Amino acid sequence: MRPEGNLQSKVARRIAPQSKENELRIILPARENAVRRGLKSIKNGLGPIGFSYDELASLELVLAEILNNIVEHAYRDNEAGIIEIQMSQTTDGLWCTIIDTGAMMPNGEPPLGMQCDLNCDVADLPEGGFGWFLIRELAHDLEYTHEEGQNRLSFRMSIGRLN
Repeated sequence: MRPEGNLQSKVARRIAPQSKENELRIILPARENAVRRGLKSIKNGLGPIGFSYDELASLELVLAEILNNIVEHAYRDNEAGIIEIQMSQTTDGLWCTIIDTGAMMPNGEPPLGMQCDLNCDVADLPEGGFGWFLIRELAHDLEYTHEEGQNRLSFRMSIGRLN
């Protein structure tokens, strides 16, 4: 059995507050279907906090881009990838840290995510590059490290600030 086999069926149950209030942690296999289920579990887990629809939509967009990039790029050659997502609600907003042991980001840093020129035919649109632009527009204090075989991407969303 693959190492993530047991986790795949337990994604929803793995999302639970940790020892501190206002924290959420989820561990999921680095697979597209697990990312979809994980995003749904995160939305459900954060629901009681009282985020607005727009706040949850922005968070989901950022997380979906990052998690799908991890599945597609960091674990492209690895059968048994795991992703850990940690969230903490503070007076500054929602802090998120995403940890994986996949391949390091090119040049050891997140892509710049330049805005693409959309004034062209649909067939001439670039294949990628929109995701990191959106991430950088919606997330703040973005930091990436790769140490001892572990990728750690942290950022803050200006949503759900504690009073």
